Amino acid sequence: MLYKPHQYQEYATQRILDTPFIALLLEMGLGKTVSTLTAIDLLLNDYFDSCKVLVVAPLRVADDTWAREVDKWDHLRHLRISKVLGSADQRRRALRANADIYVTNRENVEWLVGELGTKWDFDTVVVDELSSFKNHQSKRFRALRRVRPMIKRVIGLTGTPAPNGLIDLWPQIYLLDQGQRLGKTITAYRDRYFVPGERSGHVVYNWKQKKESEQRIYEAIEDIAVSMAAKDWLQLPERVDRIIPIKLNNNARALYKQLERDLLLPYKDADVVASTAAVLSNKLLQMASGAVYDEERGVKLIHDAKLDALEDIIEAANGKPVMVIYNFKHSLSRMQERFPQARILRKGRDGNQDIADWNSDKIPLLLLHPKSAGHGLNLQDSSCQTVVWFDQIWSLEEYQQANARVYRQGQTRRIVVLRLVTEGTRDEDAVEALERKDTGQEALMQSLKARIEKVEKGAA
Repeated sequence: MLYKPHQYQEYATQRILDTPFIALLLEMGLGKTVSTLTAIDLLLNDYFDSCKVLVVAPLRVADDTWAREVDKWDHLRHLRISKVLGSADQRRRALRANADIYVTNRENVEWLVGELGTKWDFDTVVVDELSSFKNHQSKRFRALRRVRPMIKRVIGLTGTPAPNGLIDLWPQIYLLDQGQRLGKTITAYRDRYFVPGERSGHVVYNWKQKKESEQRIYEAIEDIAVSMAAKDWLQLPERVDRIIPIKLNNNARALYKQLERDLLLPYKDADVVASTAAVLSNKLLQMASGAVYDEERGVKLIHDAKLDALEDIIEAANGKPVMVIYNFKHSLSRMQERFPQARILRKGRDGNQDIADWNSDKIPLLLLHPKSAGHGLNLQDSSCQTVVWFDQIWSLEEYQQANARVYRQGQTRRIVVLRLVTEGTRDEDAVEALERKDTGQEALMQSLKARIEKVEKGAA
């Protein structure tokens, strides 16, 4: 296919060429992969500023998306991709292959750093979904940090840089500039911009921003971070977000209140016990969806109110495909029992076939987990116009990424995102929490937005 870049794609590519280490905070659907590959091609073959490129990505993206994008575009087909995936022997063979770009999944970063050691020879590293390195204590962050001084160029890609607040930014920016802008350590970053919030002894559970720290953080990183929002660049159809209130019957309400009050639901075979506040929160969220795990990992049914609501939604879709996102396995099994026509995405090549079947309207009801639907899935070509969140979640990143599987570039239909929210339960708390997080992230994205003219309607 002939590549005819949008103005924002040209801008993103040029910023990569001009900036040795850069964070492209591109919302889902803005074609960040082809923009980055175009820059990599120029760096390798025109500017001779890169010799060997590593892409670190979520597993499904590493296995499929980058190679598929190379095959898709005429100007990229000469690039050779080697997938550093699979067993240790398969990974070693892939590393020895003669290629331009080596792609691995983020779980293999620690292995790769250990395998190469001081022989690390990737001068350019692309971190697809940079926000997956937001934990400064994770093995993947620590491994990449060790070899960062040996890397000439770093390109970080994400649409959700601060899903849980600005505290998440330090590890991501450190991988770019090695601490030049936000501090050499997480402690220095916290001391400069935050104050301790809730704590237990010496353990701080959350950090609160100091006055004016938000703007100071934005100003510190604006030269290496570019933000673009899909709504500013794409002529997308309307997206409607609605909450469908779910009412509990008296028995289900009583069970919910009992667990909330007593931390225990006694049953003959196995009790439902909430030993900590975190466990209680999770079990209440399960009960809001209709079932809960007991101490023996059995499932105790509480109500079918969400299943009934989902049945009404599917009927109202008038035969068009419906996508349903779940978080709990018992929600999946209950939906599969109620709706035998439902399908899930399988792994590997089977999963690729499932994606093709969905996009050609061969799957009437697709059930997705947000962790498997987060990155690299293009599901916008079906005639689906309805996305349903059966279970409510706390992760803004997973919520935004999952919705963006259908509401993205190439979508031509109005999309309705429905959240089944059980009244008076933790469902409502989760929805409110995501809205608060979205407000903070929107401020970050707006502050770093690229100052270039919007594409005029009908422009070439």
